[in-house]
Amino acid sequence: MSKQTSRPLPVIGQPAAPCRPAITSAPLDEDQAADLAKVFKALGDPVRLRLLSMIASGEGGEVCVCALTPAFDLAQPTISHHLKLLRQAGLIDCERRGTWVYYWAMPAALERLAAVLRVPRAAGVGA
Repeated sequence: MSKQTSRPLPVIGQPAAPCRPAITSAPLDEDQAADLAKVFKALGDPVRLRLLSMIASGEGGEVCVCALTPAFDLAQPTISHHLKLLRQAGLIDCERRGTWVYYWAMPAALERLAAVLRVPRAAGVGA
C-alpha cells in the first residue's frame, strides 16, 4: 500500500470552492448532491464509521493499521477495503512506514462536512 495514488473524491463542490453554506441555507445543486452522496456512502457503513472514529481520535493524530485490524472480527483484506473507501472519499490519508501503514483523518474534509450539516439555531426554537 503506497501513499494515496488515486485522486480522492471531493468532499463537497469543486476543490477550488472555499466553503459551502449549510444545507439549510440553499438547496444543493446536482453536483453538490452527488459529491456529498459519495462521502455519506463512505460513512454509511458501521465498520467504516468506526474506523474513521478510531483514526480521528487516535493518540498523536494517527493510527497504525496494526492497531485497527484487531478491533474488528474481519479479515485484513476487508479492513483494507474499508480504509481504501475512506481514503477515496477524502476523509483519511495514509503513509507506509516500513511494514506498517499509518492513517490519519483529514481535518479540512471533516470540517467542510460539518459545515454543510450545520443548522443555525433560530432564536427561541428548540433546546
